[in-house]
Amino acid sequence: MKYYIIIPTHNEEKFIALTLQSIVEQTVLPSKVVVVNDGSTDKTEEIVNSFVEKYSFIAAVNKSSDAIHLPGSKVIQAFQKGLETLDDNYDIMVKIDADLIFPSNYFETIIKHFQSDERIGMVGGFCYIEKNGDWILENLTDKDHIRGALKAYRKETFLQIGGLKPAMGWDTVDELLCKFYNWKVVTDESLHVKHLKPTGASYNKAARYKQGEAFYSLGYGFFITTIASLKLAMRKGKPLLFMDYIKGFWKAKSAKKELLVTREQAKFIRNYRWKKIKEKLF
Repeated sequence: MKYYIIIPTHNEEKFIALTLQSIVEQTVLPSKVVVVNDGSTDKTEEIVNSFVEKYSFIAAVNKSSDAIHLPGSKVIQAFQKGLETLDDNYDIMVKIDADLIFPSNYFETIIKHFQSDERIGMVGGFCYIEKNGDWILENLTDKDHIRGALKAYRKETFLQIGGLKPAMGWDTVDELLCKFYNWKVVTDESLHVKHLKPTGASYNKAARYKQGEAFYSLGYGFFITTIASLKLAMRKGKPLLFMDYIKGFWKAKSAKKELLVTREQAKFIRNYRWKKIKEKLF
């Protein structure tokens, strides 16, 4: 199976070489890698170009957007820019962050999962962060969720869910739409990926309400948003974020913000979320 990788990148001079090095050392190499340099002001472009010169399957694309880091929209707009440069001669589409180190068998293992069952639509490993010299699981989500940092999609699934939505919540709605269209989502606990920059490290204050807006745009409704907000704030160890998330939800609701999903999909998502909540409670 052929896989293509797109890496949205902004000011990642510290990490991008480590990420690319771990990709070129894979036991099964990608057919194409596109690094989208989104307005970097450091040496990111220089470092990426050194890999482009060395490896024929790596290409670089430059894009300029606002310097402000808005979770979701900026990264997916950069992803789209990379996607536009690729043909459709792939079996698996991969979106990764520019601050990861993959084990050498990572993509070989991902491919094996896809080959094992034609209804598997998405596959991913787990992110580990360094704490006091140890690499520990970055425990922000349930173990059946694939982190936005390392998404791999079967081509048919990627096309059916309509690609990636340029908004915060893109990395949740993709999985919920997978379930809606009856695809399986697989996480592999044996695949430990080093995440060099913990999630949310570069979010600014303007972004703090975005999580609540994202919950609204997924069609969660108030009660599911309350449960999800509380859970996420506690996992991040910042209980006060709960209030920001709830404010963001009401802000989006009063502005009648457009949902990322259809009414039918929103209903399915709410039912699916309630089912998962009940499973945990009983």
